[in-house]
Amino acid sequence: MAGSLTRGGGPGRRAGLVLAVLSLALLAAASLAVGVADLTGAGILAGSRIPRTLALVLAGAGMAVAGVIMQLVAQNRFAEPSTAGTAESATFGMLLVTLLAPGAPVAVKMLAATAAALAGTALFLRVLRAMPLRARLTVPLVGIMLGGVVEAASTFVATRTDMLQFLAIWRSGDFSTVLSGRYELLWLSAALTVLAYGMADRITIAGLGRDASVNLGLDYRRVVAGAVAIVATITAVTIATVGTIPFLGLVVPNLVALVAGDNLRRSLPLVAAAGAGLLLLCDVLGRLVRYPYEIPVGTTMGVVGSGLFLVLLLRRTDRHA
Repeated sequence: MAGSLTRGGGPGRRAGLVLAVLSLALLAAASLAVGVADLTGAGILAGSRIPRTLALVLAGAGMAVAGVIMQLVAQNRFAEPSTAGTAESATFGMLLVTLLAPGAPVAVKMLAATAAALAGTALFLRVLRAMPLRARLTVPLVGIMLGGVVEAASTFVATRTDMLQFLAIWRSGDFSTVLSGRYELLWLSAALTVLAYGMADRITIAGLGRDASVNLGLDYRRVVAGAVAIVATITAVTIATVGTIPFLGLVVPNLVALVAGDNLRRSLPLVAAAGAGLLLLCDVLGRLVRYPYEIPVGTTMGVVGSGLFLVLLLRRTDRHA
């Protein structure tokens, strides 16, 4: 992949996977234990803590997997749903369907968000193909620019229709309202992660580029379309359920690539486990920093994720100095 930080695998990948799974188990236990209400209260564990922990695991794994797929398809380490216009387009779709059909079920709103996310991602990839030169930093800049245009359109529409409060909810990830019966849509992310694992070899080849893929006998357009559909659907499901989660799909695949390399079949289980663990960690921190109040996970993930990304950038700069 263009812009790859490093390649690895073997013992390092297996050790990383074991460490990620153990950390995930400990963080899940912490997520169940931390909170204002006593666990002995009626229905607290089954109605609130377990659904919240499962939602964090599903959303974290899904967004990390969406990030690594987006990076392979765009052939750029800085691509992810929030730097490719995908997240902003999904939010715009949620806004439009809420305005046009306010009584529509969540599944219908998710489908509208998915369609908008597909359109936004397809536009991003089309613009990339039309660019004569693709510098490493140019690709995310194009995605951020497209996302900025869509976000400005969303803000304009929301301002004119008194929907700014809804828009703020979708733009900031928050799991404090997750209860039993309000998160189950996220299981679709788990199904799509399994589907991505089934397509892992073809997506990895597609990450070599159109010419190399065609020479190897791959139906490049079909594989890329399937990969983009997975990314768009996971992003839309996550935003429709808990809002936008920044940086997760950017930093986790880059961290995992340091020990597992670029082969998606080898790295995807570690990406999913690390994504779920990182989101659990940020949510637990958000519940402890101002206890008994909470800081939304979108905020803590933004702080932790931007710090990790800065470390990765400086590490790469040092290595190439």
